[in-house]
Parts: sequence; structure tokens; C-alpha cells
Amino acid sequence: MYRKFYCLDKRPFELAPVGGLVYLSDAHREGLAILRYGIVADKGVLLLTGGVGAGKTTLLNTLLNMLQDGIEVCLLNNPRMTRIEFFYYLGAKLGISGNVNKSQFILEFSELLGKFQAEKKKLLLIVDEAQASPINLLEEIRLLSNHAGERNVFSIFLIGQPELREKLASPQLLPLRQRIGVSYHLEPLTREETSQYIVYRLKMAGAAKTSIFTEKAIDCIYEASRGTPRLINVICDHAMVLGFTREISLIDQATIIECLEAVGLQGEKRLQVSRPEDSSSGTTALEMGNYRKAKVALFITLALIGAGGFIYFDHLRRWLAGIY
Repeated sequence: MYRKFYCLDKRPFELAPVGGLVYLSDAHREGLAILRYGIVADKGVLLLTGGVGAGKTTLLNTLLNMLQDGIEVCLLNNPRMTRIEFFYYLGAKLGISGNVNKSQFILEFSELLGKFQAEKKKLLLIVDEAQASPINLLEEIRLLSNHAGERNVFSIFLIGQPELREKLASPQLLPLRQRIGVSYHLEPLTREETSQYIVYRLKMAGAAKTSIFTEKAIDCIYEASRGTPRLINVICDHAMVLGFTREISLIDQATIIECLEAVGLQGEKRLQVSRPEDSSSGTTALEMGNYRKAKVALFITLALIGAGGFIYFDHLRRWLAGIY
């Protein structure tokens, strides 16, 4: 829609990485190094948490692409299961049994780990959105690690939102918590990283000019998104659509504020900003709108006075009082 206007090869702010390439912040690089070490060094249970849209899936996919051959990955991305459903799913993924009998599954699972040891392979079980897992299912997952023994061929990777850490604080999950060998929380982007992220996305989309957003616009994007990549994508995409429809080559803060009003849901507090077009003031976006109305009213007043319209002044004053 706006690609031709901004001279782009593709849309830069799709939710998926542009061209399969991802922007890695310092937090992403640190997380990758720590989690990769945890897998290679057989640290048992790994824990990755981060807010909604912080880039956990991006980090996971990047990590999986870095892993060497010899690591079998089993991904569970919908952990709202009963224990029977879990064993059936895991058995089907590993190709060891379609039988829902737990005893039979355990026997075949233990034999599989022995085979992995002989072949010098590893099994990595990834539980995404783990904060949604029932406590009894997390305990079953922990018990699976008992069958690895001293062989160091089985690792469990728990990924979830910050609530996962609260769930793991439950006394029932103390044995699982004590097995966490590597833990990392993915922080949002900083203001500088937000700017770098936007430029990176534009470059990957083929932009010859990456200064499409003003610095104040980026300030506004950062404040509204809190440095969350998914929200940055949403805001920037809407802003470029609006810029295209109005033939605006340089997207400023006023455009971003208008976009936030359009995309924000009722009661949504994240997509709100307090910065005006002049960052030296503490005026809110609403106050900025009133300020613009006041300038119009003042202009009318001066025009009337200049034209000798003193008799209308009192009526105008009352009209303005009604507005404000």
C-alpha cells in the first residue's frame, strides 16, 4: 500500500522478521549466549521469560537455528493439556508410542534416551507459554527428567510471560525450581535500541532513506510501546499508512499521536503518551488539542478586534468559556 510512496521493496513492520533476518538487541544477544550455553553444557532445565511481544519467539527461533546437528527438538506450544493428553502428544512427536498408557510411555521414553546417549544426541523439550501450564503438568514434565539420570541427554526449556516465575514460586514446584540451571528474563528495548530497530527494519525492507521518522516521533513510539517490538511494529505500520494517505514523507510526533488514538483499544493504557510536539513541555496529547483550539480562538478574537468588532467581544468570551 505505501511501499512505492516510501520506496520500499516490502513492508518493513510485519510482525514476522523481514526477510527472515532479525534485529538482536544487547538483551537478545545476552539471552542467546546464556541459553545456548545452558543447552550445550547440559544444564537441565532452562527458563526464559519476557513480556507479551518482547521477542521471546524471535529469540527462540534464532536459538534453534544456531543449534548444531544432533539435537532433537520437541516443541509444545499449547500446554493447556491434561496429563494423558500431554503423554499422547509427546509420544506422537517423538514417534515412540500412540498409546496413552503412562507406564508404557515411560518405558519407551527411557529406551529412547538410551538410544540418544549411544548416538551422542540430545533431546530438547520446549514448553512455550508455560505460564498457562497446570501445576500438575509442570510436575510431570519435571519427573521426565528423572529418566535421563546421569546421561545428560535431556533438557527442558520453559518459556513464558513473567507470571511463569510467580507460578514457579509455588511450594508444589520447588523440585522443578531447584533444577533450573539457566534463567533469563528478556527486557524490552531501550530508547536507543528502539531507534536502531526502526532503522534496521526499514533497511531490511530496502529503504534508501531510513530517516522517515523524526526523533520526536521515535520518542513518542518508545513511550507508547515501552520498547516492546510487537507494539513498535503496530505503531510504525499504522503511521506509514497514514503518512501515505496524506502524502507525508517525514512522519512526525503529531502523526504518531493520531495513530495511537486510532489503534488503541478503549481502556488500553500502554498505547498512550504524555509528550507534546514540544518535548520541553509536560502537556498531554489532549491538552495539545485544546492548545490548538485556543490558538484558533485567539486568532478569531484578534481578527474581530482588528476589524473594529468590539461589540462581539463579550459574546465571543462567553462562547469560549462554554468550550473550555
